[in-house]
Amino acid sequence: MKKPELLAPGGSLEKLKTAIDYGADAVYIGGETFSLRVAAENFTLEDMREGIRYAHDRGKKVYLTANIIPHNSDIEEFEDFIKEIRPLGFDAVLIADLGLFDMMRTLAPEIPIHISTQANNVNYRSALAWHKMGAKRIVLAREMSFAEIAELQQKIPEDLELEAFVHGAMCISYSGRCLLSNYMTGRDSNMGACAHPCRWNYKLVEETRPGEYMDVFENERGTFIFNSKDLCTIEHIPELVQSGIASLKIEGRVKTSYYVATVVGAYRREIDRYFAAPENYTFNKAEYEELCKVSHRPYTTGFYFGKPDASAQVYTSSSYIRDYDLVGIVLSYDENTGIATVTQRNRFFAGDEVEIIQPLKPYFTQTFDYMRDEDGSEIEVANHAEQIVKIKTSEPVTAGAMLRKKR
Repeated sequence: MKKPELLAPGGSLEKLKTAIDYGADAVYIGGETFSLRVAAENFTLEDMREGIRYAHDRGKKVYLTANIIPHNSDIEEFEDFIKEIRPLGFDAVLIADLGLFDMMRTLAPEIPIHISTQANNVNYRSALAWHKMGAKRIVLAREMSFAEIAELQQKIPEDLELEAFVHGAMCISYSGRCLLSNYMTGRDSNMGACAHPCRWNYKLVEETRPGEYMDVFENERGTFIFNSKDLCTIEHIPELVQSGIASLKIEGRVKTSYYVATVVGAYRREIDRYFAAPENYTFNKAEYEELCKVSHRPYTTGFYFGKPDASAQVYTSSSYIRDYDLVGIVLSYDENTGIATVTQRNRFFAGDEVEIIQPLKPYFTQTFDYMRDEDGSEIEVANHAEQIVKIKTSEPVTAGAMLRKKR
């Protein structure tokens, strides 16, 4: 039984480092073009170099997403893109299009290719075809059950890896290949510019009654009929491992560093707990509670246990659940004084109770009994953006630790 890779999103250099610090085995990132996430901060070539160096120094991997569905005008630019990224040392490139796949194989044959979820792989013959052409890994479509994945695993070669999403946003359309955004706004989701119309408020109009808008669901505001719950499988680590999935992928390149730290940390701890004693393993419910402390929609297990029913959608709102705010990030810690230097992210007060999370450790609760500004003067509130604050903590903390406060 091989331990699966925990693969995390890296929407920026800061998020890449956070993911690795909090336990990811690999991070997937995007350049400023071709990466299907124009809303992410994305990486310059220099950011890529630094991120790869940071990861490789710690024995971790970095994958580059280049999974758009390209038009003719993209082809020449992609050739130049390959020449730029080839010497950087990426551990793999994610591709969805056959033409871009052929270009990667021709122009940078030494870089492994992973087939993106955008390619809609849901059967073993498709996986075998990609493998025959040189693919090293298939990122499965989200619309597969454990039973289907197990069957696919049995019918592919051992050297062809499977990767699957285990946490994050779900699409209404097959693995993200949605045309709604392009049709309604001119923003092409297959080029990374999705406007997320699946989260909008809809009403029903009958053809012969134009202008008569009827609610599809019993809500005076209309219905969010396409709005899926978020995927969460942390309670099913044994099933994920036993299905043969080599890489467990977390969605969220446009999420915050706090989101990345919390989600990666929870899955890291739970995977390690399972492998420490699989025969005696029981799920730690505290890790699910951790995942409820980030901004999220209600959770679902997606297609893993069969086709989702109506309960997998959120009909009443497109809003996220946000019960906690990130209020600060630790810059440094003085072991002699027990004082942490923190940069403020949201307002907090003396006397507030916060939870402090840090890499590879459980969180602990801290009350702000001691608060000083950068000059050492006592303060009652940290209300300036990125204000430097000194706090005394009851336990040692590391740089990169995060302070969160319940709303």
